[in-house]
Amino acid sequence: MEIIFATHNQHKTEEVRAILGPDYQIKNLPDIGCPDIPETADTLKGNALQKAQYVVDHYHCNCFADDTGLEIEALDGRPGVYSARYAGEGCSYQDNVRKVLAEMEGMTNRRACFKTVIALILDGEQYFFEGRIDGEILTEQRGTDGFGYDPIFKPLGFRQTFAEMSAIAKNTISHRGRAMQQLKEFLANRPR
Repeated sequence: MEIIFATHNQHKTEEVRAILGPDYQIKNLPDIGCPDIPETADTLKGNALQKAQYVVDHYHCNCFADDTGLEIEALDGRPGVYSARYAGEGCSYQDNVRKVLAEMEGMTNRRACFKTVIALILDGEQYFFEGRIDGEILTEQRGTDGFGYDPIFKPLGFRQTFAEMSAIAKNTISHRGRAMQQLKEFLANRPR
C-alpha cells in the first residue's frame, strides 16, 4: 500500500518506515513535490489534520500527518504545539534545545511528556491516533542519535535519553512509536 506521510522531516520518515515495515510504501512531501504546509492550528490534532487535509485536497491521495509536542510541567506545558519552532521560525533543533535548557536553569521540577497525534485521511474518512510518553528534562545533553529534543529527554523508567537509544529501542517506547503502532494496527485490520 502506498501512502503519503505529510512531512519534510527525513528523520521522521525513516522512523515511520521502520515502524510500518515493508508492506507500506511511505512517500513524504519532497517525494511528491509538495511545499511546506503551514501549521496554524493551536492544537497538535489541528496541525496534524491541517497537513493531511492539504495533501488530500491538492494531491488526491491517502495521507497521514503527525504533530508532536514536548510539554514541560515547569514551563506551563511549553513548548507544546510550538515545539518545532520554539526558538523562532527557521530555528535549528539545537536552538530549541538551548532555549529549553536556558528557561529551565535552576528548576527542580523536570517532569515532561512527549505527545504525538496522527491524523489519517483514508478514502475520505478521518481517523486519529495518539501516543504519549512521560519523562524528564535533563540539565545537559546526552547522546548523538535521534533529533529534536531527544538529547535532553529521558523517558520514565530508563537511564538513557532518546538520543542515547538505538532507533529500534526508541521506536518501541516513544510517543511517535506508540501512535504509529495504533495506525499500523488500524491499517492491518481495516476492512478492504
